[in-house]
This record gives sequence, structure tokens and C-alpha cells, in this order.
Amino acid sequence: MSPLKAAKTTGKSVRSISTTDKKKRNKRKKESYAIYIYKTLRQVHPDVGLSTKAMVIMNSFVNDIFDRIAAEASRLANLNKRATISSLEIQTAVRLVLPGELAKHAVDANWIKYQPEVTIS
Repeated sequence: MSPLKAAKTTGKSVRSISTTDKKKRNKRKKESYAIYIYKTLRQVHPDVGLSTKAMVIMNSFVNDIFDRIAAEASRLANLNKRATISSLEIQTAVRLVLPGELAKHAVDANWIKYQPEVTIS
């Protein structure tokens, strides 16, 4: 029996039947870095894929590194008695958290991207 026919025979509205019969739970979207990891992989290795388990591991890795950098930047801001984390704290946190060459490349890539253009006359 359709909800409309059931509503006519019982005298209840269609809305009350559909909400009592079917309890809809709003599923919260799980936030993930999967699309960004996939896009970056496409730029570096266009012919390589990533399994679901590998994507879960990469997502956990990105979350872990983000947490480490954010915690270190927060500590640096507290040491300098600042309420706001600026790009300087993030840059210093990256240098402290990431090992040697990786930190250097991460900072250099950011510096080149946001360095103001200097014209020499």
C-alpha cells in the first residue's frame, strides 16, 4: 500500500507516516584528503593508481602530519605570546617537524610561490 493510500484510510498525513516508518539519519560526510591526494598523484605519476586501503593510509598520514605541524605552530605562537598562528609559525613548524631535505623543499616551494616580484631598475 502506498503512503498516500495509507494516509487516506488511517486519516494521518503523508508526512507523519513517512517519518515514522522511515527514520532518516543524516549521515555526516566524512572529510578526507582523497581527492587532493589523487590530483597530486595524477600530476606526478599519471599512469599510477591507488587502492582504497592505500588511500586510507595516505589520508591518515596527511592528518597526522597536519596535526603535528598545527601542534608545533601552536607551541611556537604560545612561546612568542601571540594569539594568532601566522605563516612564520607554520614555516618554522614545518622546518621542525619534517626531516632535513623534505623540510627544505617544502619551505622553498612555499617561498617561491608567495615571494613578491622584485624589479631591478
